[in-house]
Amino acid sequence: MDPFDLIVIGGGAAGLVTASGAAKLGAKVALIERERLGGECLWTGCVPSKALIEASKLKHKVSQAKKEGYAAGNLSMDIPGAMEHVRKTILAIQPHDDPKRFEALGVEVIQGKAVFTGQDRIEVNGQTLVAGRFCIATGGDVIVPPIDGINDVPYKTHETFFDIKEPVERLLIIGAGPIGCELGQSMLRLGSRVTLIETLDCILHNDDHELACLLHSHLESEGMDIRVGARAAKVKSTNGKVILTCTKDDKIFDIEGDMLLFATGKRPRTSGLGLEKAGVKYDKTGILVDSSMQTSNPKIYACGDVTGPYRFTHMAEYQAGLVISNALIPLLRRKADFKVVPWCTFTDPELAHAGLSEEDAKKRFGAKNIRIWKYELKENDRHIIDGATGGIAKLITLSNGKILGCDMLGANAGDIIHEYALAIKKGLKVGDISGLIHIYPTLAQANKRLSDAYFAEKFFQGKIPKIVGWWLKRTRPKADKLH
Repeated sequence: MDPFDLIVIGGGAAGLVTASGAAKLGAKVALIERERLGGECLWTGCVPSKALIEASKLKHKVSQAKKEGYAAGNLSMDIPGAMEHVRKTILAIQPHDDPKRFEALGVEVIQGKAVFTGQDRIEVNGQTLVAGRFCIATGGDVIVPPIDGINDVPYKTHETFFDIKEPVERLLIIGAGPIGCELGQSMLRLGSRVTLIETLDCILHNDDHELACLLHSHLESEGMDIRVGARAAKVKSTNGKVILTCTKDDKIFDIEGDMLLFATGKRPRTSGLGLEKAGVKYDKTGILVDSSMQTSNPKIYACGDVTGPYRFTHMAEYQAGLVISNALIPLLRRKADFKVVPWCTFTDPELAHAGLSEEDAKKRFGAKNIRIWKYELKENDRHIIDGATGGIAKLITLSNGKILGCDMLGANAGDIIHEYALAIKKGLKVGDISGLIHIYPTLAQANKRLSDAYFAEKFFQGKIPKIVGWWLKRTRPKADKLH
C-alpha cells in the first residue's frame, strides 16, 4: 500500500476532527478505529448523558407544573423509556460520525487495532502502513478503584450505564465529579433513590468551592444522599443487592443498593500501542507533547484524552485543530493556549467556569489586587419568569477591572458564560461587558448585572455620590423662583 500523508489512530472526537480536516486540505488520510466511530462522546459520554439529563429535566418540570397553574402531578418512574430516548438521540446524531461520511471526504477508514512497529509505521490487521505523519487520539480508559470484593460484584461505569433496561430503585454512585453528579441527579429525578459517595470533602472539587457547596445543598434538597469524605472499602453482592462498606472519620458503615456505578474518572489509553518502538514518551498523565501537540517523535502528534491536560470534547476538538495546522501547514505553526478553558457540569442548575479561579487569581496576583463580584441569579428577571433554579454568578477581576475569571451556578450557565470566556481571552475589562446592550429579558442579562456590580461600588459609594450631591444642591432651582 502507498504511504499516507497522515494516519490517525482513534475515531473519537479528536481523531474525527483531525482526519476530516486533513482530508479537506488534500492530504491522503487513514483513520483507524478498533471499535466504532464516534468514540466515548457519542456512544457513552456527552450525547447519552445530556439526553438523559433532558429527559429527567422534563419529568421534573412536569412535577413542578402546579407552580405555573397546571393540575399535572408527578409522572411515574420510567427509566426504560428514558433510556430508549437516549438510544434514539444517539442514533439521530450518529450519521455525523458515520464511516461513509468520512470516506466521502477521501478518508480511508480501517477497523482494527493499530500498533507502532517503528518510528514511521504501524501494523493493523496484519498489514503494515507507512505515513509521513501520525496523530494518536486513542482517548482514555475508565478507572475502577481496587475495592475489596469488586471482582465478584456486578457494577456499571459510564461505558455500560446506558444499557440499563429496567428500573433502578436504589443507585449507589462512587465519585462526585461531573459524571457522578449529572447521572445521579438524572436518576434521582427519574425516580431512583441515589447515594453519592465521594472521598474528598466536596463534590466537584475542580470547581469554585463556594458554588460547588451550594450545588451540593441543592442536590440534597432534591433528595440525594451525599456522603463526602467517605471511602469505599469493601463491596459484596447478596440476593441481588449490592452492599457497600464505607469508612468515614474512623467509622464504618454499610450502604445497600440495587446497582453500583463507578464515576471515578479515566486514565489515558497508552498501553498496547507500541509507543516505545515509535520513540514516543509518555507517563501516567498521558502522551507527552509540546505546545504544538508534537510528541518526542517529530512525526507523531497526539490530542484529546490521551494527552490532556483537560479531558473535554471541546478540548479534543481544539487540540485536533492544532494538529491539523502544525502537521500539514508548518509555516502556520500554532501553539496551544490553555489560559481560558471553559467547562460546565450539566446538573440543574449548571455549574460553569472560565479563566482563573478565585484561589488561582489570588496566588498569581496577590489577594490585595483581586476583587470578587457576585450577582444572585434569583434577581434576574428571566430566571424568575422561567421558574429557573437560583444560583450565583461570581466574577474575578483585578483592581482596575480587568476580567480574570468567572464562575456561574445557574440555569444555562454553560451557554451564557461564553461571553466572559471571550472577554478573558481578549483581555477585556468589566466596562466592556457592562457597556454592551443586552437583550431583555434573557438569562445572559445576568452577565451585565454581574459587571454592573463593579461600577455600582465605584459610583454609588465613596466620594462620587457626595460630589454629585454637592453639585445638584448648587444647581437646584431656588424655592422662591418656583412662584
